[in-house]
Amino acid sequence: MRAERAAGQKGRGRPRNPRIDREVVSAVLEALRQGGYRAVTLESIARRVKRARTSLYRRWPSKRHLVAYCVLSEMGARPAADTGTLRGDLRAAVATFRRAFAGPLRPALSGLVADMGHDVELAGILRREVLETRRKSVRAAFARAASRGEARAGLELELLLDMLTGPFYYRALFGHAPISRRMANHVVEYVLQIAGCRA
Repeated sequence: MRAERAAGQKGRGRPRNPRIDREVVSAVLEALRQGGYRAVTLESIARRVKRARTSLYRRWPSKRHLVAYCVLSEMGARPAADTGTLRGDLRAAVATFRRAFAGPLRPALSGLVADMGHDVELAGILRREVLETRRKSVRAAFARAASRGEARAGLELELLLDMLTGPFYYRALFGHAPISRRMANHVVEYVLQIAGCRA
């Protein structure tokens, strides 16, 4: 599982029982709901799940790695399911953003972005395991659409991917407008107009 590989440093141990991972993710999400990114510490999470702090440190060497693991667990790596249409694929993809960033991940985002500025390892994990794997999934959706004649040729695909996902990050970071199902559907429709998707 990609999230498991990304969460800890090479050579470190990890819990043998996957139930522990689920308990930890649940505890972190609850801490984020209650107090945001600053409320998460390995010590407090260890207390919540009734595990030794050292066992968590063997799995996640820092708070940043722990929260990064939760991002991966919540958002997944392959959001653009093959629904048979580009519209359906993109709606599936943005639904994962809506659920994640309208929920407990929202208060963690600003802290993660700040930490990425001075934590090279964390930045690499998030770009490789969250950003790139998800973008690969959506690229595949556009490739399927092109083969069906749904999307025109010569698209600036990387820019389209930014346009599809950027509004969610922007609203989650600045909080100036809601992240809703209606907003998510509008984002998809505007991208489809640019892509030249036939009805």
